[in-house]
Amino acid sequence: MFRALTMPKGCSMKKRERGCGRGRVSPPPDGTAPGRARGSIFSVIETNDDREFEGVLDRVLFHDEDSGWGVVRILAEPGGNLVTATGTVFGVEEGDRVRVRGQWVDKEPYGRELRMSSCLPVKPRTLKGIEEYLSSGFIRGVGSAMAKRLVDAFGADLVEIIERSPGRLTEIPGIGPKRAHAIHSAWKELHEMSDAMIFLQSHGVSAAYAYRIYRFYGSDTPRVVAENPYRLTFDIFGIGFRTADRIARGFGVPRESPGRARAGVVYALGAISEEGHACCPAETLVRKAGAILEVPASVVREALEGLRLEGEVALAEFSGREFVYLRPLLEAETGIEKRLKSILGEPSRVRVPDVQQEVRWFEGTYRMELAPEQREALTGALTEKVMVITGGPGTGKTTLIRGIIEILERRGLSVALCAPTGRAAKRMSEATFREAMTIHRLFELDPGDQGGLGDGERKLGADMLIIDETSMVDTLLFSRVLRGIGAGTALVLVGDADQLPPVGPGSVLLDVIRSGAVKTVRLSTIFRQAAESLIVINAHRINQGIMPRTDKGAGSQDFFFIHREDPRDVLEVAKELVANRIPNRFGFDPVREIQVLAPMHKGLLGVENLNAELQALLNPGGLAFHHGSRKLCEGDKVMQLRNNYEHRVFNGDMGTVLFADPEKKIMEVDFENRIVRYEGADLDELAVAYACSIHKSQGNEYPAVVLVLHTQHGIMLQRNLLYTAVTRGKSLVTIVGNRKALEIATANAARARRWTLLAERLGGQL
Repeated sequence: MFRALTMPKGCSMKKRERGCGRGRVSPPPDGTAPGRARGSIFSVIETNDDREFEGVLDRVLFHDEDSGWGVVRILAEPGGNLVTATGTVFGVEEGDRVRVRGQWVDKEPYGRELRMSSCLPVKPRTLKGIEEYLSSGFIRGVGSAMAKRLVDAFGADLVEIIERSPGRLTEIPGIGPKRAHAIHSAWKELHEMSDAMIFLQSHGVSAAYAYRIYRFYGSDTPRVVAENPYRLTFDIFGIGFRTADRIARGFGVPRESPGRARAGVVYALGAISEEGHACCPAETLVRKAGAILEVPASVVREALEGLRLEGEVALAEFSGREFVYLRPLLEAETGIEKRLKSILGEPSRVRVPDVQQEVRWFEGTYRMELAPEQREALTGALTEKVMVITGGPGTGKTTLIRGIIEILERRGLSVALCAPTGRAAKRMSEATFREAMTIHRLFELDPGDQGGLGDGERKLGADMLIIDETSMVDTLLFSRVLRGIGAGTALVLVGDADQLPPVGPGSVLLDVIRSGAVKTVRLSTIFRQAAESLIVINAHRINQGIMPRTDKGAGSQDFFFIHREDPRDVLEVAKELVANRIPNRFGFDPVREIQVLAPMHKGLLGVENLNAELQALLNPGGLAFHHGSRKLCEGDKVMQLRNNYEHRVFNGDMGTVLFADPEKKIMEVDFENRIVRYEGADLDELAVAYACSIHKSQGNEYPAVVLVLHTQHGIMLQRNLLYTAVTRGKSLVTIVGNRKALEIATANAARARRWTLLAERLGGQL
């Protein structure tokens, strides 16, 4: 049980908007200083007059549940003076005794207030305090009458009895064993939290982080944090190495301590994997970790060797260089190598006696003539144990998937279909008229287990598995897929190798193709119908380093470029396109069917500012509340920011906010007709998504895309980024920006090579 600080009683949403809510503070009725009111101008005079005292929390004037920052009034003891205080507050309510430490600040014209560095609950010492504490409502079923009976019966021994002999509470009429246990548990948990918060804050941990840490470790908080403060980096979302390091330094951990160095190396390697690398050259890791830790390279190398001996990291040598892996990534990469080679060596259950006759049957039935490479791909899929089909938009990948399915089902063979994301699986279903699942759902992957399938878990028994959008599949996921494929199952990997690599570590599709270990067919012929689309034509032109056609007489009007040099003009045109011009001319819904894309997050033309502008434009009246620095509204289009296996929503999934409760910090989001409930810290996983980064758009397809592209985006102007953005549009793509940015992105073929040795392993070079 945790008692979070609450807003003042009777503070409804409408009242919040007028003054009780986030960002504003209602003036107390007696006219004393209300504390910080954002948007007001104060003359602040800081003093060095530190003060520590105890008192009673008299009133909550304002509180942000995410950051913990609040404005409160405290009845100080001794003297009974009413003090206005600001700072981070958790775990206390109006009427609680608190110990406060802080510094006085004079704010003209309001007067003096206390800027708190800590505000912690204090165990009651007097019988009156114990009675008030028990009757405050933190224990269900114990009101003022019951609290008075307990105090009258046991007097000063009550606290000792609650803590050590709760069975004696049943001596009081109306208290049975269940209620006695509830009183004991609630009392214990509350004071464990208080002790943990005091412990953490005494070592320099902010109240906001202290609350998150306690929620994760519970009563073990002091032991865990004291033993290894660097665990916080991996266990607590939002705490990076630098924060954990600051906490560790508060515990006296020296700069060159071996434990600190090992934590820094693991952190650096983890950050490298988050950039998409499966491994890292040892010399690069030593340099990066040394810069983070601010220690000599010798200290980092000693830490690296210690981690290797402990099995936390692993080393591989190739071409005279040492590469360092986090252990799970090495196991995944070597697992892919072993399992893929094993699958290639197993006999296939797919047997088609006369493949060419079946190909002719498919062409005749569907009245089409396949291009030579399309026939090669279809033939290979029906004869090879593992096959890769790659190609850009309009080259017939979906047609080939349908052909494979039709031919195999005609011979009584089974085909399983899957894709990395829910949207990609849905598109696959719509194109094939068969059920397609996400990879996680198909293989019933254990939500929290990155290690994959166990020996006793379900293996896929279909005669063939077809995976679409394989360019999005990372090393960890692909290793789990291969472990889940049963003996004899043929595998076809379909995807566009020229798109961006997956968000997670590795570049599986490219590595499998580069290895030469698997038959690969690259489709290049554009179907006649697709050839009429400027989206398709320009995607292929961009991929070849040729500027897209933007002249008005260039054929189908599904691709436009609007030149604006001033970034402010670019922003205004993008907003006008989404809100008016595209809906009015083409009939697309501005929220559900138009997606704005940008290469970067920051800046005037970055995703964050675009979202703020579009949210104000498209959903101005949505019931809103703030979560951290973000504003979330009922009716908003939102995106999931990381995999949540429990709720089965994954990084990049988009939904719409159906319901929002600002006071309880609850949201319900519709992801393709599946409702997911978010509470409290879970809201960290959501972001407004009227605009999103091109990386986050992978695997998705939108009826209309507005791409913001400007030289302001600098090093992000790359060909594969532009190509990926253009291929996200199904019916309409409009680029808004300056021509120079379009020229730079089209010409820049530099593709950042990901550190991975999968291709070398599969190719027998390692």
